[in-house]
Amino acid sequence: MREAVIGIDIGGTYTKYGIIDRQGNNLADSKINTDENPDFDVYLKHLSSALAGLLKEVKEEVAVKGIGIGAPNANYYKGTIEYPPNLSWKGIIPVVDKMKAHYPGIPIVITNDANAAAIGEMVYGGARQMKDFIVITLGTGLGSGIVVNGQLVYGHDGFAGELGHVNVKLRGRDCGCGRKGCLETYVSATGIKRTIFRLLAERTEESELRNTSFNELSAITITDLARKGDPIALEAFEYTGRILGAKLADTVAHTSPEAIFLLGGLANARELILDPTQRSLEENLLPIYRNKIKVLLSSLSDVNAAVMGASALAWNELERP
Repeated sequence: MREAVIGIDIGGTYTKYGIIDRQGNNLADSKINTDENPDFDVYLKHLSSALAGLLKEVKEEVAVKGIGIGAPNANYYKGTIEYPPNLSWKGIIPVVDKMKAHYPGIPIVITNDANAAAIGEMVYGGARQMKDFIVITLGTGLGSGIVVNGQLVYGHDGFAGELGHVNVKLRGRDCGCGRKGCLETYVSATGIKRTIFRLLAERTEESELRNTSFNELSAITITDLARKGDPIALEAFEYTGRILGAKLADTVAHTSPEAIFLLGGLANARELILDPTQRSLEENLLPIYRNKIKVLLSSLSDVNAAVMGASALAWNELERP
């Protein structure tokens, strides 16, 4: 019987999950819609049923030894998700306690989704030889996992490293967290959509984007049009990269990382977001940091870094003394 853990990535749109063995082999994976279940208990029943179905798909018998979860605003210390701006559930959700009712006797641990991605990058990906790095997840929102001297930075309350909610512009765009001007309102799949519509209102160039409604628009569409030379799409990526690079320059001054990894839907645009981010980073860095910090794409993008990270979190928890 093969030992494995379940890694779960709870995102604003989808919940992705996989069965991962000790060597990091993905035995099976799938996903469900997160936002179809506004009641967490109903969502959890749906997820548990989906996980049971996935386990039946594995060709060999599997012993589930633990469950690791990555989620927005997750608190590693308390086992909770607290006031998540991009999820339909409100308040404080005792995720670990509720999951233990479905999986009695199995160790369950949760952390911020970007922290999980950082663990995945450190254990299975491009940061395997690094002790100081940052992972930025560019999805519905912007998440971040900060590793210093080989350890994730949690802070005294479990919420350190929320770069998505540093301020970009005083009294700027409304954010789901209730504040204004947060980084993720400008740099995320949602943020670049908002930038597109601002540019369409301010500029007169011809663009295929003028025929697309906000709800129909996606980061994939913007990327495809940018690759075809659409001027509005290209400027949106330049604007987004300039903001991200400038804010990452501030973060470098705090932790002096060896590298910064980008992953998530918007990072799939590759050089369209990578190049302006790197240029802006160098322009805004203190001179002592220049030409030292690599901005890289995650090597785990194709196998879902957050799921792999959640599984690595579970294995780490099982192996703790």
